[in-house]
Amino acid sequence: MKDIHDKPTKSRVSYQLHRIRVILVVAILIFFSTIESAIADHPMGGKAPSNLWEGFLSGVGHPIIGIDYLAFVMAVGLIAVGIPNCILILASFLATVILGTGIHLLSIDLPLTEIAIALSVVVFGTMLVLKKKLSLQLLSIFAAIAGIFHGYAYGEAIIGAEITPLFAYLLGFTVVQLLIALLVMKSAELVSNYWENKFFLVMRFLY
Repeated sequence: MKDIHDKPTKSRVSYQLHRIRVILVVAILIFFSTIESAIADHPMGGKAPSNLWEGFLSGVGHPIIGIDYLAFVMAVGLIAVGIPNCILILASFLATVILGTGIHLLSIDLPLTEIAIALSVVVFGTMLVLKKKLSLQLLSIFAAIAGIFHGYAYGEAIIGAEITPLFAYLLGFTVVQLLIALLVMKSAELVSNYWENKFFLVMRFLY
């Protein structure tokens, strides 16, 4: 029979840290997703960007000032932690964000967009708990589906713009989302490794 006072292994400590981290992240993401609207819906004050610089700034601003958008991009970065070839998840999301924007610009109706965006945040927050049970392919598919709805919402801000600010807008939100996801992913890896080692040493001492 296993003694309840057996010293904890590194895997057990890692598992407990993962549970704590996931619970906090899911709580934060669910809170963000239930906020009725973003802090501001348009970096350019409600008008379509008229030049390259305005288009780029508008693209950079949208994923940052939109709380639900930002929460989802952060969730993508967190889910990617520790997964080999995780760049496929990010690439799938970013590619379909552009596709979703194109769908909006073609005046194709995509119903329940805001609900789908909020749901995507909650779903990805929940998936953080299950990430070891989901394949890279499945995560990429979920990210791609969510990207269509996020991109469709982004498209509203660029309707009526000329081709130059349009491409600058696409470049802006693609670059900033990639940077945010990578920053979150790398930061989570560093913090997790640091505190895992610290917590393991403390638990070994206490036991």
